[in-house]
Amino acid sequence: MAVQVVVLPSPRCLFDDPVQICVAGLLPQQAVTLRASLVDESGELFQAHARYRAGSSGELDLSCSPALGGSYSGVEPMGLLWSLQSKAPYKRLAKRNVLTPFCVDLEVYDGHGDMSCLLGKCTNERWFLGEGVKRISVREGHLKATLFLPPGPGPFPGLIDLYGSGGGLVEYRASLLASRGFVTLALAYMAFEDLPAMPEILELGYFEEAVNFLQKQQQVKDTGIGVLGLSKGADLALSMATFLPGIKAAVSISGSGFNSFIPLQGDGFTVPPHPYDLGRMKTSDESGLVDFSDVLHDHRDPATWDCRIPVERSLAKFLFLSGLDDRNWKSDLYCQDAVQRLQQYGREVEFCSYSGAGHLLEPPYLPLCQASIHKVLGMFVHWGGQWREHAKAQEDAWRRIQAFFWQHLMDSDIPKSKL
Repeated sequence: MAVQVVVLPSPRCLFDDPVQICVAGLLPQQAVTLRASLVDESGELFQAHARYRAGSSGELDLSCSPALGGSYSGVEPMGLLWSLQSKAPYKRLAKRNVLTPFCVDLEVYDGHGDMSCLLGKCTNERWFLGEGVKRISVREGHLKATLFLPPGPGPFPGLIDLYGSGGGLVEYRASLLASRGFVTLALAYMAFEDLPAMPEILELGYFEEAVNFLQKQQQVKDTGIGVLGLSKGADLALSMATFLPGIKAAVSISGSGFNSFIPLQGDGFTVPPHPYDLGRMKTSDESGLVDFSDVLHDHRDPATWDCRIPVERSLAKFLFLSGLDDRNWKSDLYCQDAVQRLQQYGREVEFCSYSGAGHLLEPPYLPLCQASIHKVLGMFVHWGGQWREHAKAQEDAWRRIQAFFWQHLMDSDIPKSKL
């Protein structure tokens, strides 16, 4: 029997779908090496490998067979995906065009040596857009955004999705959320088209325009909008939930309860940025990586409190997610400050911090990026994170985010969705 590599339930799936990787037709107890390879849209090769030993019937099932070493060890059903790493250092795997999949080549080689004897292979197509999900470019009023609509009349919960200070229009998380039943608006707010790379000020009115746009969509349920943000986008999500009445639920990922880096101007008020001192930035002599974790002034100093986002005034529901190995900033401490304020005022809040997780908590199975270039700053920034712990955190966070929004925007549990 020829050696077969199969991906179950289907070789075609959504990127956030777990799969079962199996190998059949091996010799009993045969030593083999499995390798995953993915070429991103810039031509960068990402690879992972793990050594295994076949069972007594010549089969392997990664959901129960332990890896004996390589990129990871132990029983890790999705290890070949979350441990993908580029040959060049400091590369982040991110999807630019959500209309095409990432294709992961899965190969099995004889032995635990040099991977010279290929026994079998298959390809896992991992998509970012579910069947029937529509992608619509939005350039209405001042908005620079992309709208993703699930198939069907709805009504669906509506979300606004914000990424961090690297800027641009990032779509892959929004497209996956739409594939799970949310009308999602991916919103750019800096470093995109005519939006400046480092704005002197951000206007709350721009984000209000996004809320109004989403509320006008026929498929959006009229019980309130959700917003989620990563890093700088997370404090903007909190500000939106605090100052804009249309926001019913907000998720902060690796964020802060303080306005960061850029003043936020509302109607008759301005929230200044959390003061910082770049003199406290640490640069590694060995790697050249920049560690920003100490640059912000002590958040317990009352002199910083005018840059606090007064989340306790909001009637929205909040979920805070942070990694304890975040090297970009002390997101866990800054989130705890906001959580304590909300609790003091009797507000409903959920908080989860993950041991070993870094700053860039992404949808599951995107591999950890411990360091990469910050597009706006032009520096290689240390994001932190440990491989296995970060992967587990991403899986858990993704479940929590969806369950949180279903509960507070639809009063229901997560529905099943397919590609």
